[in-house]
Amino acid sequence: MFSHAIVRPPGRNFAAGLTTSTLGAPDLDRALLQHERYCGALEELGLTLTRLPADERFPDSTFVEDTAVLTRACAILTRPGAPSRAGEVIGSARALVKHFGRLEIIRPPGTVDGGDICDADGHFFIGLSERTDEAGAANLARVLEGLGHTSSVVDIRGVPGILHLKSGMSYVGEGRIVAIGALASHEAFRRYTLLPVAEEEAYAANCVRVNGAVLLPAGFPKLERTLAEAGYATVLLDMSEFQKMDGGLSCLSLRF
Repeated sequence: MFSHAIVRPPGRNFAAGLTTSTLGAPDLDRALLQHERYCGALEELGLTLTRLPADERFPDSTFVEDTAVLTRACAILTRPGAPSRAGEVIGSARALVKHFGRLEIIRPPGTVDGGDICDADGHFFIGLSERTDEAGAANLARVLEGLGHTSSVVDIRGVPGILHLKSGMSYVGEGRIVAIGALASHEAFRRYTLLPVAEEEAYAANCVRVNGAVLLPAGFPKLERTLAEAGYATVLLDMSEFQKMDGGLSCLSLRF
């Protein structure tokens, strides 16, 4: 169960952020409306929000999830793999220190993006990607071990079309993982029940279990049906403008 989340809206220069998408430039007004509806959904599910102001020094800073990995006892500040995003961590740290008695950090030379880290009830999947490297993954695994957590590595560097591990999978509780086909057979997931994502709905693999519901991007009826058949209530949210910037539902908040 979550009770809090940290969020940050996109700034006026949101379109200047990093992206591999070919969907065109985001519409800022629409992105702000989508972000506000996302925040409203979190509040309706019982979360109290810390709303950080837009930070136009960092066009990607609305994707706050990449700046930290959260456990029950500790907030682990990351070291983003894109140099242009390094300064985003400071703002998140100032917010997190008010809620966590202990902060750890990922130390150089390793890099870690929070979007590559998936918490499955205390076992952490660590994605190796263009943003999270071997040194960063090893550093994070050591910190997690010291906190009493286990972890396993999932190398996604050969998987086309996904930026982060959680671009292609999500943990939705009860031992269930939502995953695209390229990740579904990975050894790290063999103990889990897989809820498959159709190839044409791959973007929807980044969904978020929040208390009694799963936040799901709107427009992906096959996965919506799969989740409903598995017993999950879904909250559909338009994410079109964030998809244009390689962002998903989990990227927009730090939940604890």
